Amino acid sequence: MHWETIHKQTAPVVPPRLAEYDRARSAFTWSQARAELSGLPGGGLNMAHEAVDRHASSADADKVALRCVARDNSVSAVTYAELARRTSRFANVLHSLGIGRGDRVFTLLGRCPELYTSVLGTLKNTSVLCPLFSAFGPDPVEQRLRLGDAQVLVTTAALYRRKVAGRRSSVPGLKHVLIVGPGAEELPGTASFDDLMSEARDTFTVPATSPEDMALLHFTSGTTGTPKGAVHVHEAVVAHHATAAYALDLHLDDVYWCTADPGWVTGMSYGIIAPLVHGVTVVVDEGDYDARRWYRILGEQRVTVWYTAPTALRMLMRATPRQGPYDLPRSYDLSALRFIASVGEPLNPEAVVWGRDVLGLPVHDNWWQTETGSIMIANFAACEIRPGSMGRPLPGVEATVLKQDAQGRV
Repeated sequence: MHWETIHKQTAPVVPPRLAEYDRARSAFTWSQARAELSGLPGGGLNMAHEAVDRHASSADADKVALRCVARDNSVSAVTYAELARRTSRFANVLHSLGIGRGDRVFTLLGRCPELYTSVLGTLKNTSVLCPLFSAFGPDPVEQRLRLGDAQVLVTTAALYRRKVAGRRSSVPGLKHVLIVGPGAEELPGTASFDDLMSEARDTFTVPATSPEDMALLHFTSGTTGTPKGAVHVHEAVVAHHATAAYALDLHLDDVYWCTADPGWVTGMSYGIIAPLVHGVTVVVDEGDYDARRWYRILGEQRVTVWYTAPTALRMLMRATPRQGPYDLPRSYDLSALRFIASVGEPLNPEAVVWGRDVLGLPVHDNWWQTETGSIMIANFAACEIRPGSMGRPLPGVEATVLKQDAQGRV
């Protein structure tokens, strides 16, 4: 089936960060992209400093960093100043436990404020953060804890009981299990995350961090054999920042929602690191997928930039036909929404066009790379869209097609 190219015929509400593709590519340099970050006082580069502390020490200290929607629909806010204090407390907790540079800290949590605190506090401490998908079963959790040489695990009592407790002896290097919420007193060999945090100081000086220091350890899905570890160093924050500007068109005043789970690369790179480095307000939803819930969050939280998965879009399509007796999205005010992007698998052309027809905005597909943790190819806010195409390489990225001959040579 032939799909017509979608042209951007109306002037955007916000001028795109990438207004002219060819000019942006010719002018881009990675050294200039690096210069847009502040760096640590005295030199060096630390992801958490760029995502939190530099905002907390600026005029944006009282700006909302996280807007958290709980399962019961209650909403709480965490400012950049408060996030700096919380992450400093967790860094001090790790330091008090003897966890330091390069030591591995794993998280097994849903999308809750404590996850963000643990991730960024670990990076502040120059330890290595390894996120686990909370829906993993006991086998993949144990496998990754062993492969990643876990020394600390932050989780809940329920997840620990179901997925770790019976296998802890198989992970002898796991020294500390910190339980978020109640239940630690009933679980031998664990400690209360909340108690440790309440006793910790809320100031912390980020140690000198080399751009090449290991920051994140991600594991592949394991569908093709033993999960493989992908290492991201602190220098990766340069690509996170630059690509989020171009591919997601993030601006300082945006309210941003990424539905990807932080247990995977996209949810970490573009659900936590990149948007906070840009100083935007990040929506955090603790609930599960539900079409009405998602439309309500988009409307009530005045989301401006939405990053989601093709599978989620197709579920919304089934719940929201283009024509029908009940038009679900029109029940909510989605007028703040100005940009929609998708990643994770190829986005079918029907979803791109459905976004335009039902939500008033086409969906911009893109392609990211596990090895870099960053978007490499994308459809951009200022450029036309060919439904079914992943777009064009980002500035600073070269893409090519390799062909093998009969002998397997490239």
